[in-house]
Amino acid sequence: MSRAAENDPAEPTDPSAATRRPPLLWVLLVLLVGELVVVGGAAAYLLIELVVATPSSYPSAVAVLVLTLMAAAWLGSIVVGAFRGRAWIRGAAIVWQVLQVAVGVGSLQGTFANPTVGLWLIVPAVLVVVLLLTPSVTAATAARDEAPPRTY
Repeated sequence: MSRAAENDPAEPTDPSAATRRPPLLWVLLVLLVGELVVVGGAAAYLLIELVVATPSSYPSAVAVLVLTLMAAAWLGSIVVGAFRGRAWIRGAAIVWQVLQVAVGVGSLQGTFANPTVGLWLIVPAVLVVVLLLTPSVTAATAARDEAPPRTY
C-alpha cells in the first residue's frame, strides 16, 4: 500500500471516522441550540407575563405565546434533525434564518429602533446560512429516509 493511499481522506482507517461530524456542523449545532434557547426563553417569559401581568388583550397575548411555542418546537425539530444529519433541515433552517433576518432588519429601523437587537438577530442568521451551504455541512446533512411512503 502506498503512502498516498494511506493518507487518502476518502478511505477512513478508523471505523468511527465515518460517523464523526465535521467541526462546522458542531458550530452550526451550537448556533441552532443557542437560537432554540433564546426562543424557549422568550416563550417562558411570555407565559410568566401572561400569568403575572394583565395584558391589554388576552387573545393577542395567548396568540403570541402559541406562535412562540410553535417557533420553539420548529427550532427544536431542526436541532434534532441536524444532529441526526437529515437533509430536510437545510430548507427549514434557511426559512427560519430568513424570518430572523426580517425581524432583525425591522429592529434596525423605525420609532423603537434598537441596533443591538437587530445585529444580535442578523449576524447569527447569516452565519447559519453560510454554514448550511458549506460542502462539509451539506455532506454531513445528506441523510434521507430509507423509502418514501407508499401511496395507494
